Amino acid sequence: MPEIRLGEIESRFADIIWQNEPIASGELVRLCAEALHWKKPTTYTILHKLCERGIFQNEKGIVTSKIDKDTFYAMQSEQFVEDTFDGSLPAFIAAFASRKKLSETEIAELEKLIAESRGK
Repeated sequence: MPEIRLGEIESRFADIIWQNEPIASGELVRLCAEALHWKKPTTYTILHKLCERGIFQNEKGIVTSKIDKDTFYAMQSEQFVEDTFDGSLPAFIAAFASRKKLSETEIAELEKLIAESRGK
């Protein structure tokens, strides 16, 4: 399993790729210069790092994701629950709900997810 944590800057970089893929590496350099004020070596260093972690790939100068954005953030959320709440989703929801009152819409959405999970 790839390392699924990204720092803030890595996340911004990943978002640039996800929003523009497939993207030529030269275009990625240009976008990173505009959005992140990076020079070419920085872009390629971070790209290489994230390719090694299995999140992206750079084949023949075209950068694409190996893990799409939704899947990546789902994996990151699962890992957070695993690391912080011993894998207990109910414990996570209880902790979240103890600090923020859930709206009726949120409660209905959670009930719908539970019903779908039960196959109803």
